[in-house]
Amino acid sequence: MADLPPFNQRVYEIVRRIPPGQTSSYGDIARQLGDPNAARAVGKALGENPFPIIVPCHRVLAAGHQSGGFSAPGGVSTKLRLLLIERAQLQDGPGLFDS
Repeated sequence: MADLPPFNQRVYEIVRRIPPGQTSSYGDIARQLGDPNAARAVGKALGENPFPIIVPCHRVLAAGHQSGGFSAPGGVSTKLRLLLIERAQLQDGPGLFDS
């Protein structure tokens, strides 16, 4: 990660701490960085994520638990599938794998 912009490195470190099945938002990450107005910059950094297996950017949602974007193949559909596999709670009801 040494060759990446410092801002991106800081975003990726925060995102790497989101456990499987949990989510955060672009705004939450911006606040953790100390700049609540940086949500779009967080989204841009995640769109440039060269390590999607290591930096689980699919766990970051837009405000209000909306899916937001996803630059990997399959787009938002892939993001939602990954979250369902992790049993993330995306809404008030049970998830796909809940009984």
